[in-house]
Amino acid sequence: MADPFGSERLRSAVLTAWRDSPTRLREDAATEADLVRSGYRDRLLTELAQNAADAAAEAGVPGRVSVRLDGRTLRIANTGAPLDIEGVHSLTALRVSGKVDPDVSVGRFGVGFTAVLSVSDDIELRSTTGSLSFSRERTRAALRDNGIRMPGETAPGTGDVEPGFLPPVLRLTWPLSDPPAPGADTEVVLRLRDEVDERALVESMRAEAVDLLLELPALHSIRIGDDEITSAVTDLDNGLQELRITVDGRAPRIWWQFRTARARWLVPVRQGRPVAADDDVLRAPTRSDEDLSLPALLVADIPMQPDRRRLLPGARIAELAAGYADFARALPRLDRLVLVPTPGFARGEADALLREAVIAELRANAWLPVVATTPRPTAPAFDWDPLDSPTLEPAVEPAAVEPAAVEPAAVEPQPTTPGVVSASGRETSNGYGFGPDTQPPTASHPEAFDDGTARDFTAIPTRASVLTGLSRELAALLDDMVGPLVIPELSRPAHTEALAVLDVHRLGLARLAELSGGLERTPDWWRGLYDALEPFVADPLAAEELGALAVPLADGRVVTGPRTVVLGDRLDVAIPLHWARLVHPEAAHPLLARLGARSATPEDLLNDPGLHAELEDHPDDPEIADAILLLAAHAEARLLPSWLGLLELPDTDGDLRPADELLLPGAPLYPLLPDDTPLGTLAEEIVDRYGAQALRAIGVGWDFAVVVESDPTGPDHDLDDEESWWATLTTDPREFAAVRDLDLVDEVAWPDALLELVSQPQTRRLVADPDGYTAWWLRRHARIHGTRLGLYRHPADTEFTGLLPEFTFDGFTQADLDGLRAVFVDPAAMTTDLAEALLDALADPSKTPAPDVVAHAHRLLAAAVADDRLDLSDLDLPERVRVLSGEAADPGDVMVLDLPWFGLVVPSRRLVLGGADGAPALARLLDLPLVSESVTAEVVGAGRRTSWSAEPLGVVLRQLFTLPPQDGELVVHDDLTVRLSGAVTATISVPWWREGATTHLSVPRAVSSADENPYAVE
Repeated sequence: MADPFGSERLRSAVLTAWRDSPTRLREDAATEADLVRSGYRDRLLTELAQNAADAAAEAGVPGRVSVRLDGRTLRIANTGAPLDIEGVHSLTALRVSGKVDPDVSVGRFGVGFTAVLSVSDDIELRSTTGSLSFSRERTRAALRDNGIRMPGETAPGTGDVEPGFLPPVLRLTWPLSDPPAPGADTEVVLRLRDEVDERALVESMRAEAVDLLLELPALHSIRIGDDEITSAVTDLDNGLQELRITVDGRAPRIWWQFRTARARWLVPVRQGRPVAADDDVLRAPTRSDEDLSLPALLVADIPMQPDRRRLLPGARIAELAAGYADFARALPRLDRLVLVPTPGFARGEADALLREAVIAELRANAWLPVVATTPRPTAPAFDWDPLDSPTLEPAVEPAAVEPAAVEPAAVEPQPTTPGVVSASGRETSNGYGFGPDTQPPTASHPEAFDDGTARDFTAIPTRASVLTGLSRELAALLDDMVGPLVIPELSRPAHTEALAVLDVHRLGLARLAELSGGLERTPDWWRGLYDALEPFVADPLAAEELGALAVPLADGRVVTGPRTVVLGDRLDVAIPLHWARLVHPEAAHPLLARLGARSATPEDLLNDPGLHAELEDHPDDPEIADAILLLAAHAEARLLPSWLGLLELPDTDGDLRPADELLLPGAPLYPLLPDDTPLGTLAEEIVDRYGAQALRAIGVGWDFAVVVESDPTGPDHDLDDEESWWATLTTDPREFAAVRDLDLVDEVAWPDALLELVSQPQTRRLVADPDGYTAWWLRRHARIHGTRLGLYRHPADTEFTGLLPEFTFDGFTQADLDGLRAVFVDPAAMTTDLAEALLDALADPSKTPAPDVVAHAHRLLAAAVADDRLDLSDLDLPERVRVLSGEAADPGDVMVLDLPWFGLVVPSRRLVLGGADGAPALARLLDLPLVSESVTAEVVGAGRRTSWSAEPLGVVLRQLFTLPPQDGELVVHDDLTVRLSGAVTATISVPWWREGATTHLSVPRAVSSADENPYAVE
């Protein structure tokens, strides 16, 4: 039989060595047993697949492995370079490896072949260049035939071998003539030992197949029985390769792999996106026992112990991390954090060293996607999306960078990664370069990858910042403020842990607020910032963190703290204010209110005490004037304070005058004023610039203006004689409202002025208030034809007809007169002024009031004196008094009638009538005597004494005059005569008279009679 590999010579050399050195056989047997028991247990397919990969790589052909079970015989065939003499020497030497090029051969025909001994003692190695046989039985026979004793034997071949000793299998080989299976270049045939479960063995190999195709790129397929597991590699962009492993035609499993100088990294791909791998082991290149907890699989070239399960002591595993950041940069930017190791305990010393090195590699290189930083002009405002512009150039403003100034390497534009942007340079909807209607970016769909024309902005993680929950809108605003800034898609809470591992600076709302100070931006930029920040303010703590947020004001300043500013309500234009921090209307946002900003209407701003102080100090400031008038155009005039009239504006002569001393050109108030009025006319250009409405609101005159104040504290409204009116009040009013400038009206114009006052709603209600200042002032100070308005009678009031003038001017409707009733005389309100007027009118001989009017006037005057509503010291005695006859008589001849029956005997020209009850008070008012004190009366004759109930005439009189029951005595006279003395001397017949409680009556007599009975009936 042919012996192409010189196996007989090799056997002879080994047998000679065993014969010459009794311990050599024991050593070889022990070494082989140790390799089987420890180093190469459960690695049968792994070691044979490595040999197959070496053979395929050496031959430059796709590596294929076939595993077939033929009864109790297991056949493993492969393609590639066939067996050569060096391989045979390696197989039989146990300590020698035939590898010469580690980049091509990873373990061909070295000690790893001893793995076959874990299942078989009868091995055939068939190759197209020759075949060999290894057999424990044949080795045992060779020892016997060559007189070599095995340990424990007393003589060769006696069989009393030391317990547990087995002769080595792979040290002796014999030639075979059997070729490998068709299509194979090499085949290993193993006749399984009885204890081996052949089916379980095949299933374990099937489970290893996928890992072997991952680890051994030279292998393209492994067939296990009828199942074929295949791999295919396709080049992607940026050094990535896509590895697809298909098991028996089912859906492939996909990895993206990346090669560095000494390692190959693989990350699983699910639904087109890379995901972190489960905990694994170091593969060198096949699985070892060094546990790893990295998110990517590692296939590395690193010194291992002979059994390839453990690293050699001193192996520099940390060096394998070099280039890991390049792997991260090669991934789609939204998936790069997949490669960041998660925090946790290392699974061993090697894992700890490698994790530390990988994290250091990631921290020190620019690969983390950040928002592109571009200079931003402060004006004009524009909408800009850094992720939506194909023409961006990377730029950084060092003064605005957080946390540290960006050095040239801190932000780097990189070639576009797979799935970031499309060929047009515009990012697609999901940020991966493919939309909902396209396939994921795989080798099958290379068009989904970017063409490399756009730029990928990356940063060194330790120099980047992240704001958790960052939105695209906020990113676009903050890009040059806190750059390099991690892109929004990687700033979500799910990525917080990975970014913390990378030592990315974490931004908080408080830091953002701090950085916003001093920025120069357009108002709409600020509003966009507030809108983007609003979702972050979900609780009081977040609101507190933004307490130092910068806010742009309408005057161009930027101030710190929303709590210090006010939001203009109903303001849509920017009005610079000095007395209040008014937010620019284009920057106003509800977030500012949530952060403590106070909302203020134009009325609130114009009632601000700060403005009052400003006006008192600088009434002529043109900027203040501009702000006030712009605000007044949006305000409700009735809610504005009167002190706005302090504002000085130019008149037609160019002189500055307080606004409340100016009238608008063509004001209807002009005809009501005298020629020497102190009011000026406002310059036309001011009216044209601000409008009449705003100017009238602050007090510039047009018609009668109204002063309004809530909760007034005193007469401080600069109104004529206001102190006197205020003195009439018992308590301060809740609201003060009055018509101003009434004292400026020309006396001859008062009828027209009253018509104007009653025609305007805002003044009509004040004129109609009898207790208010306006009606009070008009009654007291307004004069028409020399008579105070308060002494005019409403046409419907007749109490003082003939005494006081009636208001009968043209142009007034009944409604107008009714609206003015409060300014006319009120008979029920007897004042000192009215009393003086009535006394003067009663003393005026030219007036001819009716007796009942005179009596009524006297009664009202007497009642006021009696009730102490009039102080007699405030009144002057009239020169004449009005008597009952209607004449204006000399007071020296006049008496006040206090007892009605004296009116029957005293001439009417000498009596002043005001009612019996009020006679004493009227006498005191007019300084006149009472009749009962000046005249004495005596009834002449005794008469007939009777009672009211017994006398028929008494009963008739009680019913006739509805008299109450009379307790006094009734005296009936045929002719009742009274004798007078004192101021009046006379004897007079009267129909009745009273003396105390006694009543005297005169009995009626017939003028003629037919008999003695005056009442006889014919």
